[in-house]
Amino acid sequence: MQKLTRDDLYSLEQYAEIRNRFRAEVIAHKKNRQLAIGPNITLYFEDRTVMHYQIQEILRAERVFEVAGINEELETYNAMIPDGSNWKATFMIEFPDEAERRVALTQMKGIEDKVWVKVAGFDAVYPIADEDLERENDVKTSSVHFLRFELEHDMITALKQGKSLSVGINHAAYSYTVDPVPQNIRDSLVSDLD
Repeated sequence: MQKLTRDDLYSLEQYAEIRNRFRAEVIAHKKNRQLAIGPNITLYFEDRTVMHYQIQEILRAERVFEVAGINEELETYNAMIPDGSNWKATFMIEFPDEAERRVALTQMKGIEDKVWVKVAGFDAVYPIADEDLERENDVKTSSVHFLRFELEHDMITALKQGKSLSVGINHAAYSYTVDPVPQNIRDSLVSDLD
């Protein structure tokens, strides 16, 4: 998937004119990129469209128009765009009650390494987690992790030929499986692959 460049971005003025329409398009797009795994964890699969929106919103909110600032945002967010052989996702542990969330995070240490994706007929693929920085300490895990799932060429071919996809978590404190991944999400994820 092609990375974003300055030429892909709208100026602050242009973005102000199209923001509502662009936002509505991205919200609709994201519905095919979110996968709940059980009641308290969601994977938000990132892509070029989502990152384009994120960058535009940051530039707008912070009134960034200088080249150095724009390039910094591009470098940060381009890292979250899939490379054609992988999926990149934001992993969110979501408990509405703060006290319940605090307890759960102490019980879920290491959960980011127990998430998996599986193409029918192949072994599960576990993520490379938190490449940017450590998000866990001796006491608890973070409620947000960044994951990269690297797929083999044969897995990509099988997905493009219609094989099903499942996703799950096997952790002592939280174990759920989505099998199969809903078709709309599966199709969106397959479109990320070369």
